[in-house]
Amino acid sequence: MKQVTIGSRSVPAIIQGCMRIGHLDTKSLQNLIEKQLESGVNFWDHADIYGGGTCETIFGEALSQMPGMRDKLILQSKCGICPGPFTCYDFSKEHIIRSVETSLRRLQTDRLDYLLLHRPDLLMEPEEVAEAFDQLESQGKVLHFGVSNHTPSQIELLKTCVKQPLEINQLQFSLAHTLLLDAPAYLNTTDSHGISRDANVLDYCRRNHITIQCYSPFQYGVFEGTFIGNPDYVELNAVLTRLAKKYDTTENGIAVAWLLRHPANMQVVVGTTNASRIPGIVKGAEITLTREEWYELYAAAGNKLP
Repeated sequence: MKQVTIGSRSVPAIIQGCMRIGHLDTKSLQNLIEKQLESGVNFWDHADIYGGGTCETIFGEALSQMPGMRDKLILQSKCGICPGPFTCYDFSKEHIIRSVETSLRRLQTDRLDYLLLHRPDLLMEPEEVAEAFDQLESQGKVLHFGVSNHTPSQIELLKTCVKQPLEINQLQFSLAHTLLLDAPAYLNTTDSHGISRDANVLDYCRRNHITIQCYSPFQYGVFEGTFIGNPDYVELNAVLTRLAKKYDTTENGIAVAWLLRHPANMQVVVGTTNASRIPGIVKGAEITLTREEWYELYAAAGNKLP
């Protein structure tokens, strides 16, 4: 398994996302944990809202029946999105601490390796976040911290008070969702792709040694579906299939290889619960596409370079 670096820690380039594990029974989830570990994937990404908390609960039940397994895994969770009749975000000290303690009970563990602040709270007070982080760190409940879907300025605001390094920014990124790349490629043109919609967060994270975790790596839009095998992406799938044959892997594997070919030290969060897809995805992490292949895929996804 290809390794990347978060802070000073070496971790696998592939992360198992847990948003879709809610339908698994204990035995099936234990099998997935073991299959991923055999492939070198020991990093699991949770959030307190996945399945209304049931995904963490199911995982904790499975983990409790696997003696010694917790110490072999890296567990990450996210907090800040509040379920309810309308969207609400909460980065108050009280909410962060309560969310972490609830996640720990569900996961049946005494610590999170990483805690990410989910989508930005527009009412955030960085002093409160700092107090929550200090308490959680001092109690040994969270070892490392990061964010998700945050802009450079939002991270800089947090850094005015938070003393812990913000080591991760989890962002949507795939061949069919390339906003992290488009504006710089179309600089000084009148093409709409040149409109910056991400505040140059990719370059910011590279400069500040923040690891980007790419979520929805096979998706287009927001939960609209996968581009792999999709008739709306005929040209892209033709290239994916050709390269999959060349490298003896799957189209999913090539989509992963495309993300990891970028020199930004990124990780890829995959949400599959189908163990048969794991080998192709893992092999993709080991493939180094040529520069020409990388650009061909980018263009096939609908990005005609100037």
